[in-house]
Amino acid sequence: MTQSNTLLPNLYKTMKRIRTFEERVGELFIKGETAGTMLHLSIGEELGPTCLGAAMQKQDTFTTHHRGHGIFIARGGDPKKMMAEIAGKKDGYCKGKGGSMHIADMKLGHLGANAIVGGGIPTVVGAGLSSKYLEEDKVSVAFFGDGAMQQGILYESMNMASLWKLPVVFCCINNQYGMGTKIDNAAGLKDFSKRAASFGLNTLHIDDLDIENAYVKSKEIIDKARKFEPGFIEVECYRFFGHARMDKSPYRSEEEEIKMRKSDPISYASNQMLKNKIMNEDEIKKINEKISIEMDEAMDFAINSPLNNQKEIFTDVYDESEPLPISVEERINKILS
Repeated sequence: MTQSNTLLPNLYKTMKRIRTFEERVGELFIKGETAGTMLHLSIGEELGPTCLGAAMQKQDTFTTHHRGHGIFIARGGDPKKMMAEIAGKKDGYCKGKGGSMHIADMKLGHLGANAIVGGGIPTVVGAGLSSKYLEEDKVSVAFFGDGAMQQGILYESMNMASLWKLPVVFCCINNQYGMGTKIDNAAGLKDFSKRAASFGLNTLHIDDLDIENAYVKSKEIIDKARKFEPGFIEVECYRFFGHARMDKSPYRSEEEEIKMRKSDPISYASNQMLKNKIMNEDEIKKINEKISIEMDEAMDFAINSPLNNQKEIFTDVYDESEPLPISVEERINKILS
């Protein structure tokens, strides 16, 4: 490897780990090993979580949306425990009770994922207020999609963060589509940064594939938030597949998909490393193979992880001093016996 102070190899590794993890999640679904039928993959969106994840500090907190696997990977999530959670298994982060859309881990600063569009945004306002009051050196970041730009809770949250000068950053991962509706047909003003600026937030609009530059600029916004200047970051990208795993995206033309998939942040980063002689093809291949093995092991771990006892569903829901409810199955068996 050519000696360089570039961050590109590490940023590339994170993006590739996210991409490969998501590909294995798709395989897990095909094998019939996932819990439920709703999976929202972030293939094509790797740049945003990677550059912000690297710009954040260890103690920082965050929330994600229903397409949040990649964000958690970028912040240090364990692929094995994540995959087990998606499979609804005992060894998952939430013992399989959260599934794909509700993974969380307070120890890693993950304050929760939310399947409700915009649902996780106000959580970071509370986290930011807490950090400021307790004089903790923490920034809280809300990740959400472009669909949440039409939700009123976002504007209330941006206003409060600005008014109270909270250490908060709002990050919109704009993949161009809210389910099957293109952003052109949903937003009267597509310049989201202008909306955020009107609340007094520092803003950043990332619309290219240069992840090193995106990292540097994102860090500037996050560092300012740490000094109680809240910010807003929009990352433009393209969702390579449909809204959910079963969505074949009939609302998009084949020509559009072929054209937009050329805007691949991982391919761009790989080509940049080759072009600038930061890494050679064999070195990149070895990285890819190592990541592939890691994610294969994560998928096998999830498949072999045990199921929970049926009463586990009530754990952490009811007070320990209260008797557990009787499950529907137990009631039916009691009636039939």
